[in-house]
Amino acid sequence: MSVLIFTELDNGAIKKSSLEAVFYGSELAKLQGTSATVLAIGEASESELAKAGNFGATKVLHASDARLAVSNIQAYASVLTEAVNTDGADIVVLAKSSLGDAVAARVAGKLKASIVSNVTALPNLTNGFVVTRSIYTGKAFASVSLKSDKKIIAIKKNAVSPVETNDSATVEVFAPALNDADFGVKLIETHKASSTISLPEADLVVSAGRGLKGPENWGIVEDLANALGAATACSKPVSDLDWRPHHEHVGQTGIKVSPNLYIAAGISGAIQHLAGVNSSKVIVVINKDPEAPFFKAADYGIVGDVFDILPRLTKAVLAAK
Repeated sequence: MSVLIFTELDNGAIKKSSLEAVFYGSELAKLQGTSATVLAIGEASESELAKAGNFGATKVLHASDARLAVSNIQAYASVLTEAVNTDGADIVVLAKSSLGDAVAARVAGKLKASIVSNVTALPNLTNGFVVTRSIYTGKAFASVSLKSDKKIIAIKKNAVSPVETNDSATVEVFAPALNDADFGVKLIETHKASSTISLPEADLVVSAGRGLKGPENWGIVEDLANALGAATACSKPVSDLDWRPHHEHVGQTGIKVSPNLYIAAGISGAIQHLAGVNSSKVIVVINKDPEAPFFKAADYGIVGDVFDILPRLTKAVLAAK
């Protein structure tokens, strides 16, 4: 018996959200009196994968077949299923993401496993296996009992605070039996955001809306983001107007983020936008309208002109460095 953690790679590095899953899975393994194994699929160095040990894993299974270099939901689900069977795992842990959700659903079907997502805490093992998950876009929590022998747990981003150590994990080559049928769909082209900071993975996000009045004014948003080392984002109307690329659209129909700090400048705070950001640990709202709905959700609010406030914040951040 063991806990198997599926990790996602980005440019050869384990994603931050996956490291949170590694820590969660390792702590869960301790509760179960067992060990935590990581599955990494794709290209990555042994030294990078060994870092999973910093967050509690004892072993990393590395599937590096060239056909797996590009994310393939069907193939990844088959590899993960084989890893579960090979390692004798009863519990699979992963980070909730677009890739993770798709892979987890298929693996649950293959293994006839219980599956739960948006998990925010370690399970209560007093009476069965009960986990807490976030529901209603973070407005409430539900307790869910998993009864199947096999269990799949998808961790909500930023719900876990990993503790890093100096330990390392052993890395083993994992050569699954790949099925040609899993590669029936071919990825022709990939378009990635030009920003060096991935928005879904960002700890800090600076976002803006129509209050910026036009794309030509976005420099003050980028200046603050660069000073903070943050990712940039925008509201749906901004992306609809083509002021900013659609991959920066945050909200119910866009990317959902859970950073430590979310700064919203010139965004009114419609419920659709709030649904994508209300998992942020701290929300700072800047708006000249004191009645803007966003202020009700804010931890800190500044009533003022974004063209005045943002440059001041940038200057203060740079001065503090």
